[in-house]
Amino acid sequence: MAFLGGQLYGLEAGAGCSHGLQETDNTVFRVNGDGTTTTVANLSEFIKAHPVANPDLDDFEPDGTWYSMVAVRGALYATEPNHQEVDRITPTGQISRVIDLSTTFVPPAGWQGATAITYRGNFFFGTLGTFPVVPGTQTIYKLTPSGQLKPWATGLTTVLGVVFDNRGRLYALETDTVAGFPGPEAAGSGQVVRIDPSGAQTVIASGLTFPTAMTLGPDGNLYVSNVGFGVPVPGAGEIDRITTH
Repeated sequence: MAFLGGQLYGLEAGAGCSHGLQETDNTVFRVNGDGTTTTVANLSEFIKAHPVANPDLDDFEPDGTWYSMVAVRGALYATEPNHQEVDRITPTGQISRVIDLSTTFVPPAGWQGATAITYRGNFFFGTLGTFPVVPGTQTIYKLTPSGQLKPWATGLTTVLGVVFDNRGRLYALETDTVAGFPGPEAAGSGQVVRIDPSGAQTVIASGLTFPTAMTLGPDGNLYVSNVGFGVPVPGAGEIDRITTH
């Protein structure tokens, strides 16, 4: 979800025939004042009509698996990790590709997958990486609006959330820091890492179980969706507050 010009927009994922939902599409939609929604842009149609250079045919989702969206200077920017791209969507529904990451992270072995994205003068996004998990192999990248890419912070693991505070410190949410495929042994291994402007990294919270998203609240604290997948029992998901002071 993201606000643009006082209007709430949502990013839809999980639609399409590959998810058993025929005659549906992934979209960006606008939430109207009466609670209804209006489709702004059809993301499924866009990626089918504009394929990336090197799609991962071993694990291909025709509609994509859209993950994160931010509002910047009158437009929305969304990440799609399966096809490895970052796209720009205007409020009038025009879609354009900012960068095709499949030319840098060539699948299947080189696949990284842009997940969470944030903005502070430039875009910053984290990567998930392939499974089995190899701790310390993931990176946060800086991406200019014109599509120039460079590594910004390294040595991270399975990054699913990124956010800046008002002091220019970036927080990275790591969902699983145990080597191997995600499983019961990785429960409680999720953590939040603070990256200072100097580049120094500090774990400020640990013990999370497969967290999936993170935002900075108006109180200056972090709010994390914990037990976001691999839920052991219905209703186990929670929102945790993490102080940053």
